[in-house]
Amino acid sequence: MRIILLLSFLFVSVSVFAQKNVKVNVYAKGYEPEEPSIYINPTNPDNIIAGANLDNYYYSFDGGKTWDESKLPGPTVWGDPVLHFDYLGNAYYTHLGTFDNTGIYIARSMDGGRSWSNSKRIHGYNGRKPFQDKEWIVSDSKTPEYLGYLYVSWTEFDQYNSKNPEDSSRILFSRSTDGGDSFTYPIKINDLNGDSRDGDSTVEGAVPCVGPNGEVYVAWSGPRGIEFDRSIDGGITFNEDVWVCDQVGGWSYSIPGLYRCNGLPFTACDISGGDYNGNIYINFSDSRNGDHDVFIVRSTDGGSTWSDVIRVNDDVVGNGKEQFMSHMCVDPLTGVMYILYYDRRNYNDLKTDVYLAISRDGGQTFANEKVSDTPFVPNSKVFFGDYIGINAYNNFYSAIWMRMDDGDLSLMNYSNTLE
Repeated sequence: MRIILLLSFLFVSVSVFAQKNVKVNVYAKGYEPEEPSIYINPTNPDNIIAGANLDNYYYSFDGGKTWDESKLPGPTVWGDPVLHFDYLGNAYYTHLGTFDNTGIYIARSMDGGRSWSNSKRIHGYNGRKPFQDKEWIVSDSKTPEYLGYLYVSWTEFDQYNSKNPEDSSRILFSRSTDGGDSFTYPIKINDLNGDSRDGDSTVEGAVPCVGPNGEVYVAWSGPRGIEFDRSIDGGITFNEDVWVCDQVGGWSYSIPGLYRCNGLPFTACDISGGDYNGNIYINFSDSRNGDHDVFIVRSTDGGSTWSDVIRVNDDVVGNGKEQFMSHMCVDPLTGVMYILYYDRRNYNDLKTDVYLAISRDGGQTFANEKVSDTPFVPNSKVFFGDYIGINAYNNFYSAIWMRMDDGDLSLMNYSNTLE
């Protein structure tokens, strides 16, 4: 595919309420905390929740200026945290079960993330196979017919990390119509299975989003690159897969200084009712330019067709500088797109910054700004996780990422209001 190069000189102003980076966690242990997820309460935007491996949760009631932390109750919590608020302000925390009780689990909070219920299993098994991995949760916040429905998608392996050609991976999907009290038995939504090696030929990274009329969209990476599927009946049935684009060099790749890294996709839809209402965006990273860059593709027809690949980071193309591990959200009220990612454009070594790219025009152009106060240097012997997080609501956005200092992991937050 042709690459659209964005040499944008668009400047994004920020309000005087911008804050410096705030350390979210006080406690750290071994390879914790990493893989942070973050979400803003739509009923009280000063209330922000976050989670991180393995069982950590964090909450703020002052717009990210200060944070409290604790751990989910129960013995079944084992990583891949994804946090979410529904339209009523109910909070959800999905995660994996232990290796010996493989499954997708969910906990609920009714007090803004201060306390959480014991987790209940959405789907899984007593044992290590079939193995469940990489879940994500969203909800419908505006469609009368499906209002408040929860949607969860993930990968199921016949046997995790298996080289047996008879073992495969698939994308599963489940929904709840009662606020998470119960979930449907999962359905398989992908047409082409992947292998079970947890690599480029495995189907992974299934992130759902909801359209303005209740459509459910899911994209993931696999043997053919990035694939997309959709449901127009509230997640009861899905259509045939649509091939979106190649992922050059694969979704699983190496970054110097990191234990591992990936460019798995994140999917979002504009439901703002504005000029770009209904646009679907998929964010990913790959090495089509020699080094790793951050990209999006865009659909304006419900996912039937997709744009050329659009480069998000605005440094010189092919300069050997790495941009990686991106995460995207679209403000549900304004339609502004935010993409958070790690960036090494400013250095000739392993020092790493965090950048934020903002688009006000439906992903046609992006303004890049550095949001980390200082760079850090990772340690390849320390597991760094697979994702970071950003969320936005009514021009207020909150970002969270891992950094490393003297071999210790920490979580940093940057919250701001866009003018």
